[in-house]
Amino acid sequence: MVTELLGKSKDELREFCAALHEPPYRGAQIYHAVYAERKFDFARMTNLPAPLRERLAREAGITLPAVRQRYASQDGSVRYLFALPATGEKPARAASVEAVFMPSDGRQAICISTQAGCAVDCQFCLTAQLGLIRNLTAAEILAQVLLPLEEHQAELAPQTNIVLMGQGEPLLNFDSVMAAVRISLDPEGVGISPKHVTLSTSGIVPGIERLAQEKVRPKLAISLNASTDEQRDTLMPINRKYPIAALLEACKKYPLRPWEHLTFEYVMLGGVNDSPEDARRVVRLLAPLKSVKVNLIPWNPGELPYRESTADAIEKFRQILVDRGVPAFVRYSRGRDVMAACGQLALTEISNSSTQAISR
Repeated sequence: MVTELLGKSKDELREFCAALHEPPYRGAQIYHAVYAERKFDFARMTNLPAPLRERLAREAGITLPAVRQRYASQDGSVRYLFALPATGEKPARAASVEAVFMPSDGRQAICISTQAGCAVDCQFCLTAQLGLIRNLTAAEILAQVLLPLEEHQAELAPQTNIVLMGQGEPLLNFDSVMAAVRISLDPEGVGISPKHVTLSTSGIVPGIERLAQEKVRPKLAISLNASTDEQRDTLMPINRKYPIAALLEACKKYPLRPWEHLTFEYVMLGGVNDSPEDARRVVRLLAPLKSVKVNLIPWNPGELPYRESTADAIEKFRQILVDRGVPAFVRYSRGRDVMAACGQLALTEISNSSTQAISR
């Protein structure tokens, strides 16, 4: 039986090597080769003795998901469409999922998914139309980081940001997400700084409380998207289970590190949640919290009954927040032309000649 090694922690790889009657430190060598050096072929792990490499090739595997398609945006972003194998769950279900690689000056960001589809059902998000297909494994989450980094290694900038903002609600797949995050943040693993990894949640209060107890964790971003419970109930049905007051109470208790702040994301929907009154209500909601900022995200078009806020409405909203002491920034999404932007990840296959589908 072949043992899959991708997704295993350093301790798990040590135990695996010990079971092979190899020195446990060989597990740490495999760990570093896979995650830090991105070597997915045992033959390339020249720090291991040849007999062990040959045995690993027979008895173990490092399986990356197949890339069904890569869509290159005019802004340099690449949307990856991955085909995932069926799991051992009953019924076994194969799945597809997306990640987005976004290069810019001095850094690159990778937006990754934590579930195939999503169960949270935010009404303005195309991913919600898929429903929940299944949770991703730690290996499938990590692969979305490792594969783009390896493919783009020749042009990588010094800093990599990871945002868990693709398909799915990360806090509803907590164990697999945190297993992947720990390896991503480990200096001997993928080696990303905690300052450069952000987990975005729709507001799963028990998950926020659980995340607060983790010694190694990413930054936290909360999708607020409304200024009243009535408004949020309609836009984000999860609010009926975890209303704004309960969400903000969990945020108030959340232990911030000295360099850290809570980020609130607010998707701007024209004529729905973008009025000056909404802005003033958001200020009042966030007033009891320390060290916050708000990212205003212009809605990215899809086949849903919403429209974009005007630039003037967004700027007025932002200015109201800033004037009242709430740092606010407008964050335009990358990759809109290839359906790679925030809220657009719905497994869309594009054949439009104005976009470039690339293969390797």
